[in-house]
Amino acid sequence: MNRAPRVAGIILAAGRSSRMGRPKQLLSLRGQTVIECVIDSALASSLDKLVVVLGHRAEEIRGLLTGRDVTVVRNTDYQRGQSSSLRVGLRAVREEVDAVLFLLGDQPLIIPETIDSILTAYINRPAPIVIPRFDGRRGNPVLFDRQTFARIDALSGDTGGRVLFQEYAGDIVEVPLHDPAVHFDIDTEQDYQMLKKM
Repeated sequence: MNRAPRVAGIILAAGRSSRMGRPKQLLSLRGQTVIECVIDSALASSLDKLVVVLGHRAEEIRGLLTGRDVTVVRNTDYQRGQSSSLRVGLRAVREEVDAVLFLLGDQPLIIPETIDSILTAYINRPAPIVIPRFDGRRGNPVLFDRQTFARIDALSGDTGGRVLFQEYAGDIVEVPLHDPAVHFDIDTEQDYQMLKKM
């Protein structure tokens, strides 16, 4: 590849937040909503494009994004699980990028520097999958190269790209980071209360 690879960020924010009992994307944090925190960090990074996949309460969330340089796509099948959002997001960018970075819409502590560290690792050593690691454990967001796109498109059910880790096990690049945020997402009210104290 003679040019710098183009990488799009895809924020997965379509779910119902069933364990939380209320939309995680709309929770308040530092004077913003959780989804705004995720989007603004991604926009401050070196990503070439940003796509936000919405589903549950899509119109309410979309209203928060006015004025931000993002492409919003709607997953009308979001109840079929996370794989449906992966496919919808991927289809919005697959013809124009070399890789995608899937970000979780409930990981508001991810900072631009963490995103850029993953992108730099991919540029320096192109690989099918690039994963951040902190304290001996893999985390999110995860980058997927174009060679994995057909496999992502074939996923079904409530599974993310993690199911491809075994398939590409010998070719995964892991990026050691000093950022515990790669392990932190909001699943429960207890997580949210802990987040507000951090």
